[in-house]
Order: sequence, then structure tokens, then C-alpha cells
Amino acid sequence: MRRLLWGLCLMLLAFGGFWLWATWPSSGTAPTAATLRDEAAHEAPANQHFASIDPPSALTPLAGAAETCDGTDAPETAAAVNAASLSTLAWTPFGKPETGWEIYAPRIAAEIGTTCGPGSNGFASALARWQGAHGLPKTGVVDPTVFGAMLVRWHLARPFVRVNREGVCPGAPPEANLAQAGPKESYGGKVIQMRPAALEAYRRMTDAARAAGVLSRPESLMIFSGFRAPDADAQRCARDRNCQGLIRTICSAHRTGLAMDVVIDAAPGLRPDSSADASRLVMARSPLYRWMVVNAGRFGFVNYAYEPWHWEWTGEPLLPGVPISSLPQEGSEPVVTEPPEDSTSGKPAAPAGVRNRR
Repeated sequence: MRRLLWGLCLMLLAFGGFWLWATWPSSGTAPTAATLRDEAAHEAPANQHFASIDPPSALTPLAGAAETCDGTDAPETAAAVNAASLSTLAWTPFGKPETGWEIYAPRIAAEIGTTCGPGSNGFASALARWQGAHGLPKTGVVDPTVFGAMLVRWHLARPFVRVNREGVCPGAPPEANLAQAGPKESYGGKVIQMRPAALEAYRRMTDAARAAGVLSRPESLMIFSGFRAPDADAQRCARDRNCQGLIRTICSAHRTGLAMDVVIDAAPGLRPDSSADASRLVMARSPLYRWMVVNAGRFGFVNYAYEPWHWEWTGEPLLPGVPISSLPQEGSEPVVTEPPEDSTSGKPAAPAGVRNRR
């Protein structure tokens, strides 16, 4: 009898414990490993990028993440020098005077593989390691020489530029072979055409950016310029006489059907293609541009560093072209070619021929 009573008691306790477990409010349960993974996957994109256009601190992470930013691979003074020059460096990286290098900080951070703020020891240490790997003094300091070496690499990542360096302007596809962007993909109701595979890659990238939560405006990533017919570009050069400057060129990447200008952001009162430093700085601080710097390559896109809005698809080859010297020259300066591939010149302005490769 005693054993029977003990058995009944144990059964009642077991039943009671099961009932409490089954009916306890779900908010009080510990999350499972799968739940934690799902929550992390959902929350990570929003936490990976600086989400404000307000002036960041020099220590503000460029892409978030849990990186330790107290590295010791650079001289002790490097971080302070970077923090100061971020907004004060007087230089001409693309042939015109600029102050500070914050516009290019996201690209530099991606190049050296860090998410640390540009005024941190972690950023300086990552830069010092990059310098050592590329035969430069390990100062950990951003200066024109370092930027010049990076700029050559960024230019040569663009197939269009590599062809231009040989004095060739790529061919243009027949307009009948192009695909047209949809109304929700084109900015201001413009007719936007691109090569079909490039447009599909753009759509995949846009979907990923939307999932990452970085499309903060209805017009974010809308295309405002795609394919531009060579004849129309040549006529505009002759009319406006502004080619081979910072913005226009007699041999535009847009003739390939692989280049696009997209809405990133803009300073108040300025257009999304404004090359004013104030507007480019707003773009560089935007979550969208920082996301694209890190992620656009997964979809085959590369950026022209002077213009945060200009991207080129590398997923299929350029068409056979013609000598640049054979193109109509009216309204343009003489064509200037790129610096040598091994150049580490402290004067990035020297490649004047690449500053206008739109």
C-alpha cells in the first residue's frame, strides 16, 4: 500500500509539472537556439550600418558589428591623426580641392577590412596591416599616397576603365536588345534601359537592400540614368562643352548598357546626382551607400569612387569598341590615361582621365 501511495504521488507531481510547463506563458520561456538564430538574422542587417546622416564621431563604427577596435598594429599617434584629418585634410584626390576624407571613409574601411570608426586604433591598425601587405610604410594614417594606391585598385576593378587604359572605348549594344526598367525602378518617370542581365542583377540587389532595411526613402535605389546612346552623348558634349571634366566624358560607361546611376541620398535642395561635396558626404554617411560598398560586389556591381551613385555591372563582357581617339572630340579636353598599375603616387589627381569615367 505504501509503495502504491508513493507511486500515485510521483505520478501526480509529474502530471502537475507537465501541466505547468505546457500552460506557462510563452513570454517566460527561454528562447531556443533556432529562435536566437532567427532573431539574429532578422536584426543583424539593421545593426550593421550607421543609420544617420548626422555628422558621426570619428570613432563611430563605419558598418557596426562587434569588432574590437583597440588594435596595436599602428603607431600610437595614428588614430589621433586620422581623427583630425577626417574633416581637415586639404588635398585634390580627383583633381579639385577637397577638405577631409570622410566621403571616402566607407570605401577605405571596406578596402582594409574593418568596421571600426576612422579615428579608432582598430582602423589605424587595419590600415597599417594593409599598408604592409602592399609595400607601403605602416603608418596607419590615411594620406594622399595611401589613397592614391587604393584609387588605382578601385579604378582597375572596373572593366570599363581597364579597356579605356588601352585607348579603347567599348561598343554600345543595339537598343532593341536592351530591357526597360519598370515605373517603380526609374526615377522621375524617365525611360531607363539596360542590358537585361544587368537589370536583373540590379533587381536582386534591390531586394537584398530592402530586406536589410537600408532603403529609407521611397526613391532609394531608383535608377536615374542607365544606357545612354553614344550619338546623343556626343551631341551633348558639343552643345554643353563640358566633357572630359569631373562629370562628363566623350566615352561614357553608360554607353555599355551596364552602368547605372541610382538614388542614394542628397543634401537638402540638391539633386541625387549632385557632385557637390556636401551632397556626396550625405551619401557617404547614408546606410544605403555603406551597405552597397560592402554588399554590391555580391551582385556583380562596382562603384566609381568619386560618385556614390554610379555603379557598373561586371557580370558579362564589354562589347568590342573603337579607339577613343576616333570619337568626336568637340567639347572635350584631350584624353588622359590612367596612372601605371603599380603607381603609389601621392597625387591621386594625376589620373585625370578616370575622374570622369561615367
